Amino acid sequence: MTGLNRRHFMLGTAASFAGASGILGSLTARPAHAADTTGYKALVCVFLKGGMDHADVILPLDVASHNALGDIRPGIFNAYNVDSSDSSRNRQNILPLEASNNGDFGGRSFGLPPEMAGLHSAFDAGEMAVVGNVGPLIEPTDRDSFENRSVARPARLFSHNDQQSTWMSLDVEGEQIGWGGRFADAVIASDTTSNPLYSVVTTGSNDVFLSGEQARQFRASGDGAEGLDIVERRGFLGGNSRFDAARSGIQSFFESQDLGHTGLYAQDLSRASADGVVNSATFRAALEAVVPFSAEFPDTSLGRQLRTVAETIDVRNSLNVSRQVFYVTTGGYDTHSNQVNSIPRLLGELSEALSAFRAAMVERNAWQDVTVFTASDFGRTTIDNGDGTDHGWGGHHFVLGGSVNGQAIYGDLPPADLSSSRYTESRGRLIPSVSVEQYAATLGSWFGLNAGELDVALPNLAQFSERDLGFLS
Repeated sequence: MTGLNRRHFMLGTAASFAGASGILGSLTARPAHAADTTGYKALVCVFLKGGMDHADVILPLDVASHNALGDIRPGIFNAYNVDSSDSSRNRQNILPLEASNNGDFGGRSFGLPPEMAGLHSAFDAGEMAVVGNVGPLIEPTDRDSFENRSVARPARLFSHNDQQSTWMSLDVEGEQIGWGGRFADAVIASDTTSNPLYSVVTTGSNDVFLSGEQARQFRASGDGAEGLDIVERRGFLGGNSRFDAARSGIQSFFESQDLGHTGLYAQDLSRASADGVVNSATFRAALEAVVPFSAEFPDTSLGRQLRTVAETIDVRNSLNVSRQVFYVTTGGYDTHSNQVNSIPRLLGELSEALSAFRAAMVERNAWQDVTVFTASDFGRTTIDNGDGTDHGWGGHHFVLGGSVNGQAIYGDLPPADLSSSRYTESRGRLIPSVSVEQYAATLGSWFGLNAGELDVALPNLAQFSERDLGFLS
C-alpha cells in the first residue's frame, strides 16, 4: 500500500476482516464442531501456477519406459539432447526413486531430474512421498465415461483460472470459499482458546484457497507482514525526524476503530481495516523475536516466502495458534515452448527452497508437525508440441514432512501408452485416478478434521471409496 486508502490496505493485507464484529462478523456464525486441535500442526500449500509438467518431473528410468516417452515426445527429448551423456534427461543422470513399493509398477522404475537433488534426499530419508495422477474429479472417470459423458465432469477443464480455482475451492473461478479455509473454519469452531487471526496465512496472492466462512486470510509477504508504506518508508514523507509526528498521526488514523461513521456497514469496515493494521503490527513484533535459522534460504521469491512461513511457525506460541494453513505461490510453469530452458530452473528453485524449509523446521524441532504439499492448475499433455507442452489434466505431486509415510509412491503413474484408458483421446492428457478431494482429505485427516467435517469441506468425497490415501501417519 502506498497511499491513504483504507480499503486498498484492507484488501491488500487480507488481514482486515479477521476478528471483525458487527454485521460482517455475525454473517458467518456457525455451530461448533469437534476437530482435534491438540498440539500444533501446519499445512503448507505450495501452488505451482501455470500447470506443472508431471512427465518432466517424475521421469521414467527403465529403458522401455524411457524410450516409450521419447517416442511420444521427440521434440522435447531432442531439445534436451537426451542421447548426450551431459543431458539432465539422460537415464544415467536421473536420480532414482528407490520407493518401498516399486514392485507395484510391473518392473517400471522412476526418478527425479538432477536439479531436484534436495527433494531426492528427502525422499530417500522417508520424509517425502510422490502422489501420482491427481486432479479435479466429481466422480471416478475413465476414457470411455469421459468421452461419452456418462459421468459428471469438472467444468471448464484446461482453463488456467478455472482449474486453479477448482484445485483450491472445488469449483470454477468466482467461488468464494476454499478447502484450506474450510479446514481452518472447522478448527476455529472447535478451538475457542487459540487466536483465529493467524490461522490462515498467505505469502503469495490472495487466492480463494484460504478463504473460509470464519477464517480470513492474513497477508505476509516474503519480507514478513505488510505495513503502511507511508509510515514505514521514510522517503514518502521525508527522511528526517520532523516528520515523525505526521507518521505517528497517520498510524493512529489507520488504527482508529471509530471514524465517526453513522452507517453500520461503514462502521464495520472501519473496525475491520483498523484491526488489519493492528494485527500486522502484532505479527511483525512477534517475528522480531525469531532467532535466525542456520538453514540458508535461497534469495528467490519461493525461498523468501518459505522463510516467512518458517518464521511464522517458529513464533506459533507467541501468536497463540494450534493449527495453521499456509499458502505459497510461484509461477512460470505454463511451458508451451522453450521448456528445456525453464523447467530445470524452476524445479531447481523448488527443490532448493523446500530443502531449506525442511532444514529450518528440523532445526527448530517442528518438522514432525508440518506437512508441505504441492498443487498446480493441471498437468501437461503427454504429447509435446515441439519444444513445449499444452494444458493437461492429471498430474503428479509431492508431500513432505516429518509425519509423511515417505519413500513411497501413492496413486498412479501410468505408463506412456496413449492407447490406455488412463488418457484422453486428444493430446494424451492424463485422466486423474486420484481426486483433489481424496488428496485433500488425507491432509485434512492428519490436520485433525473428523469424517463429518471432511464431508462438509469436500462435498464430492463421498463419490470415492478411498478417503485416505495413506501418505500421512
